Amino acid sequence: MDCFSRFIVGWRLAGHMRTDLPLDALEMALWQRDVRSGQLVHHSDRGAQYLSIRYTERLIEAGASVSVGSKGDSYDNALAETVNGLYKAELVERHGPWRSLDELELATLEYIDWFNHRRLHSACNDRPPAEYEAIHYAQHHASVAPAGAQ
Repeated sequence: MDCFSRFIVGWRLAGHMRTDLPLDALEMALWQRDVRSGQLVHHSDRGAQYLSIRYTERLIEAGASVSVGSKGDSYDNALAETVNGLYKAELVERHGPWRSLDELELATLEYIDWFNHRRLHSACNDRPPAEYEAIHYAQHHASVAPAGAQ
């Protein structure tokens, strides 16, 4: 999740907790955001998959700063915990039980589209994350326009 806008940038479902699960979500996020070295702070808990050699090497390769909370402390990972809780409450528990992982994966894709483009967020001035980002970047680009540009 992008902490600025609450936009979900990478996700993955699997029936296991191996490193491939968060690594696939990380790759999706890196591709979607075209992150340059030094631009990313990666917050996570101390889960083994996030501390694995492969995952850590990929973060270093992407030029990410790593922020891992101390044992028993969820503050560094509070936004991830929040979005996971919303996902479970608004989709998984509300519309389950699920017949298969494929069914849940399709529903998750639809949920994330709704979450990013239609769900209002108080942290985004009651706008969806995509709209909040669009407004921010439109204002940012307008304020850095070259002299003489309109």
